[in-house]
Amino acid sequence: MSFSITNPALARALAERDYNNPTPVQLAVLAPDALGRDLLVSAQTGSGKTVAYGLAMAGTLLGVEERFAAATAPLALVVAPTRELALQVQREFTWLYAGTGARIVSCVGGMDPRAEHRLLNQGAHIVVGTPGRLRDHLERGRLDLSALRVVVLDEADEMLDLGFREDLEFILDATPPERRSLLFSATMPRGITALAKRYQSDALRIEVAGSEGGHADIEYRTIRIAPTELDHAVVNVLRYYDTPSAIVFCNTREAVRRLHAMLQERQFSAVALSGELSQNERNNALQALRDGRARVCVATDVAARGIDLPNLGLVVHAELPNDAESLQHRSGRTGRAGRKGVSVLLVPPFRRRRSEELMRSVGIAPVWSGPPTADDIRKLDHERMLLDPMLTEEPGEEEVAAAQALLASHSAEHLAALLVRLYRAGLPAPEEVVDPGEPRSLRDRDTRREAGGPSGEGGTAWFRLNIGRRNNADPRWLLPLICRRGNVTRRDIGAIRIFDEETTFEVSLGAADRFAKAARRGDGDDVLIEPLPAGPSEGRSERPSRGKPPHAKPHRGKPMQGKPYPDKPRRDGPPDDGAPHEAGFRKPGKGKPAYGKAQAAGKPAAGKPAFEKPWEAKPSGHSAKAGKNAKDKRPRRP
Repeated sequence: MSFSITNPALARALAERDYNNPTPVQLAVLAPDALGRDLLVSAQTGSGKTVAYGLAMAGTLLGVEERFAAATAPLALVVAPTRELALQVQREFTWLYAGTGARIVSCVGGMDPRAEHRLLNQGAHIVVGTPGRLRDHLERGRLDLSALRVVVLDEADEMLDLGFREDLEFILDATPPERRSLLFSATMPRGITALAKRYQSDALRIEVAGSEGGHADIEYRTIRIAPTELDHAVVNVLRYYDTPSAIVFCNTREAVRRLHAMLQERQFSAVALSGELSQNERNNALQALRDGRARVCVATDVAARGIDLPNLGLVVHAELPNDAESLQHRSGRTGRAGRKGVSVLLVPPFRRRRSEELMRSVGIAPVWSGPPTADDIRKLDHERMLLDPMLTEEPGEEEVAAAQALLASHSAEHLAALLVRLYRAGLPAPEEVVDPGEPRSLRDRDTRREAGGPSGEGGTAWFRLNIGRRNNADPRWLLPLICRRGNVTRRDIGAIRIFDEETTFEVSLGAADRFAKAARRGDGDDVLIEPLPAGPSEGRSERPSRGKPPHAKPHRGKPMQGKPYPDKPRRDGPPDDGAPHEAGFRKPGKGKPAYGKAQAAGKPAAGKPAFEKPWEAKPSGHSAKAGKNAKDKRPRRP
């Protein structure tokens, strides 16, 4: 099915761009029942909605005329959440309305407002801008909306998420009541429906989102990574897929700076996009991606909103998005206009459940795998080299003569090896990574306990940690600390035994060497991990001294004859007979930690901030009541 456009200028523009097969959203807004009406459209990014509302508003703006009259006050206003999206809309409208004589002006943050004011004074048919800059022009009297016929809100859900509700309401209140409004949004939360009820009249609801979360052309992959190997995993994923351009998403500006510097250090042609960059820097970065000077973009969600790169084949989520809408918007940068794309989520073990919830919310069944290994990448490099035009194209006469001269002085094997070296020299080196593996099931846990080790086979190795009961040691924060420092997962850790001054624990033999190397590097703190060749009893008796536990409460009531403490151990402390505390893998919330109720509930103690390193906290010598009385300066009654 082809476009049915009555305006000859628009029909010629579409034909020049080979727009022969309209997308579902374009067909929906051009249907007979949608002509001239307010529209509330749910459409995903990459579905061709910019051209869709450009064609939908043409009938209202031009009528039966082929060209616009002289430009005076704007006839149409398009509001977009970010500068990149607004400038993209301006570029799309420039070629779509090229034959109509339309004058299109953009008003976005980061650009010179005085230059925009001069352009508005010269007259405009269509104004495209961001909410903050458009409101600024309205408040200063630089933008006249009295003749407005159409207003378009593009990605309205994102504008509400970014806090532009007040600006949008100010802009819409300044438009004539008889104007036509087109509202496009990837999702339809309650705020969008409320906005539509207030500012639209008898709007036609159009739902064109696909049943697979809106992106049937996107292949989703979830990759298990070790907690400390995020950078290496990003490098290997980029090298494995080797697309013309890719985008890597982070959640913070600091993460963007760090990852961008890492990729540049490893010979990737990468650019960064974040809110701290000026508009010129952002434009230069996007232009480098479009003309091929850069192949990787590291960006935050907001900075990448509205980016349309023609050859973007890969989206990497270095950090998981905050919600399902962000996942869809991120992934929607690829798989556009019928092209295929890949969206890869890098998931450490402690974020697996969150990633599965995100995938379920968009209707995608996760496909799990380990990170691409260096051997996998080298094998692909060899296959790509054999298909490189350098080898497939026929050589010229001069090249043949040079080859014969080289063969006269070197063997064919020597020249082939040099060719491979030259080919690999221009590629970033792959990294050695490990696969954390699938999480263990309940049956695996039982087998592991019966076998007396983390894996149930192959034996274990013991290690010592210089943190004990006197440092408020508790397995609920010790276990994540051990896994992070040793670059292992919970399935590799066995029994944990907590003593007064230190803690011993066992690691499966399969992960012991990797654990020892990673733990030796340290993490910039005072935590020391070292091997314990002789097992948990090396250098100490199996039972610590029978001294009073550091956090034991004094026994109240009648003292027991010959026994300083009751026979029954308390739930919130170690056994009173001095036996080592077998931590194991008890479920969170069972029992009470030795360092107080407030810390167990995840709350700071009264009057004190929560400490980041529990082993650095010092037990208080006074209760909360005593501290309160100490501050009370009033005299007490004897």
